[in-house]
Amino acid sequence: MNSQTYIEQSLTKIKSQNSHEPEFIQAVEEVFHSLAPVLEKRQDLIDANILERMAEPERIIIFKVSWIDDAGAIQVNRGFRVQFNSAIGPYKGGLRFASTVNLSTVKFLAFEQTFKNALTSLPIGGGKGGSDFDPQGKSDREIMRFCQAFMLELSKHIGGNVDSPAGDIGVGSRELGYLFGYYKRIKNEFDGAGVTGKPVAFSGSILRPEATGYGLAYFAEELLEDNGDSLSGKTIIASGYGNVCWGLCKKATELGAKVVTLSSRIGYVYDPDGVNTEEKFNFMLRIRNERTATLKDYAVKFGAEFFPNEKPWSRAGDLVIPCATQNEIGMVEAQLIADNGVKAVIEGSNMSTTNDALSYFKMQGLAVAPAKAANAGGVAVSALEMSQNAMKYPWTAEEVDDKLQNIMKNIYHTAKENAQNYGLGEDLVAGANIAGFLKVAEAMILQGEY
Repeated sequence: MNSQTYIEQSLTKIKSQNSHEPEFIQAVEEVFHSLAPVLEKRQDLIDANILERMAEPERIIIFKVSWIDDAGAIQVNRGFRVQFNSAIGPYKGGLRFASTVNLSTVKFLAFEQTFKNALTSLPIGGGKGGSDFDPQGKSDREIMRFCQAFMLELSKHIGGNVDSPAGDIGVGSRELGYLFGYYKRIKNEFDGAGVTGKPVAFSGSILRPEATGYGLAYFAEELLEDNGDSLSGKTIIASGYGNVCWGLCKKATELGAKVVTLSSRIGYVYDPDGVNTEEKFNFMLRIRNERTATLKDYAVKFGAEFFPNEKPWSRAGDLVIPCATQNEIGMVEAQLIADNGVKAVIEGSNMSTTNDALSYFKMQGLAVAPAKAANAGGVAVSALEMSQNAMKYPWTAEEVDDKLQNIMKNIYHTAKENAQNYGLGEDLVAGANIAGFLKVAEAMILQGEY
């Protein structure tokens, strides 16, 4: 069987089995269509039916989460943990708390996480989880009670050598603190690697909150330097305002660039001076953590412009770095971005770009760094946190930052080299898919039929 026939047959079966999971199908299609050059040379992988095996999670856990709100009413949410692939290490991936979370969302995130984690070269498998609980508008005590109820069930399925969840959208250091505190009580042991992204006060890693955004900046810097350019002096059009965008703003400023847009569900801010001061960084934290301010308040405080119910993609800049959520760039947005002469799109959020938008960027000759490569800084430092917990020894900020920078540089060059090795030029999307796939596939084959 030739590679293209095998890919199409596999996709047909996967689509049939997962017909109500559009995000998951999108993620699988995007990866599998990149793999034809590999499978043409590796009949053994076709014979092993590696695609179907790789697209099926090892375990899916769905559970009820009952908790009591401040009015004394019992609320019910649904919890998820998808333990997708453990071929190269324990499951590793974040928890997302948002009203939009469903099985399709969590499966696509866990599938992507498998390849992302492989690209870090650290011994971690892929998993993801979360709940349709929305922290927006909830009191601190309601969030604590929900986290404790969520962990009551999740604790049965995690542990430092089994599955190590971390944060994602809606799950920051506060939520991780509540989750780990209850996990510790249930387990009656300090299994620091059981949850990562913990506050530094109790075995969390320095720079973990900033890591995803820092990693984006390092990846962008390496891409530009490899093409005879630099991040210094560049204008960045970004979306979001959470941990990812916050870390990006901080490191981009340090490297001489400026982020001029932030966005949320209510609109976006345009700050021509850049989000580039400690006061502005702290205001982003206030918006996210205290929920007593919005981006509109940011605009008023810092003399920026606020555009309600709009996205920032019509703004001109050197780089576009979406940091909000999946599929935030479709064809309409892609055309606006390309028309503005952007040098590259660096995905900060997972699967930021729809598949048709990715194809359009490729036709326009625009460089795209996929999230599984560019935003791997967060999970990389989470894995470094696991190492520090195992050694009972914390590293300095300089040590963590240096390791992170090296990991991101290696990911960039690994993606580029794999694209070139298979005749795909400098297609970083395909190169990252191939590199992650090959590492996981080899491990699966070596471990036998499962």
